[in-house]
Amino acid sequence: LDAETYRRHGLHADERVWVEKNCSVDICIEVVHALGLEPLAMLGFVTAIDFEGDQWTFFKPPHDELRDLFGVDFQELNVWRPLSAHVVEHVGSGKLVSTEADAFYLPDTAGTDYQRQHTKTTIVIQDFDLAKRRLGYFHNAGYYALEGEDFVKLFRVGAPPDPTFMPLFAETIRFDRLARRPADELRSMARAILAKHVSRRPTDDPVARFGKRFAA
Repeated sequence: LDAETYRRHGLHADERVWVEKNCSVDICIEVVHALGLEPLAMLGFVTAIDFEGDQWTFFKPPHDELRDLFGVDFQELNVWRPLSAHVVEHVGSGKLVSTEADAFYLPDTAGTDYQRQHTKTTIVIQDFDLAKRRLGYFHNAGYYALEGEDFVKLFRVGAPPDPTFMPLFAETIRFDRLARRPADELRSMARAILAKHVSRRPTDDPVARFGKRFAA
């Protein structure tokens, strides 16, 4: 992929009220879109969002639904080596790697976090060149690239071992069993998933509950 020419999905068009949803949903939208599939089919889960007392449900596509709809398989990655070594291993074998990252080193967050504050976010790594210090990644509403010092800091290249550093959470994304379903079949599956989540929706108005909590 080329960060300069990449065309993001319509859910991330500039005219959307919220161009960015949250990092987990956004990267799934763009990964599915980049694979030539329709991410609208996976969005039934949003109907079950609730107000949890001090925050809203952190919404993200359930992994089993991504696997059923598209054959896209997320699996947790055991980070027992430097993350860069795992990325070389798995991206080199044709997978993607989803990982927590520090937005301080992500140029696409210029104007908010980049070189300003350390904030945890999630990216999906699609292109990785350790020798040339170059990264191509999905983040928020698009696909981007970085290199040089940002790469070095993001992956702690050359940093001495630090027993106080906690490994980042990461997942591999396999798509060797990708399912390109006819539109009618995909719609039928999406409707069934939507019905399942609608049945789990809040029993009362979560916005009203949020309003009371906010006022208090």
